[in-house]
Amino acid sequence: MQLLIERMRSGFPFALPAAQVCDGECRGCSLKVLEFLASELDTWDARLAAGERPGLAELSRLMRTGRKVARVLERAGLPTPSDALPR
Repeated sequence: MQLLIERMRSGFPFALPAAQVCDGECRGCSLKVLEFLASELDTWDARLAAGERPGLAELSRLMRTGRKVARVLERAGLPTPSDALPR
């Protein structure tokens, strides 16, 4: 899980300024889905630090969320992670 979190943090454009994320036609709120994903990753970081060990269902759910966020970003013309999400 920690490896997936690290790959997602490095692959998604969390550092882009809001003006660049919200540039052009809106096809799903890229800024909100990025904020949601960042929140999910922060939550899992805290849970892992507290000693919780995720199961396959939790790992799968996080990957599925990442794929959905990537699709929204792709539709908006933003960079998407090419290798952050295993298939």
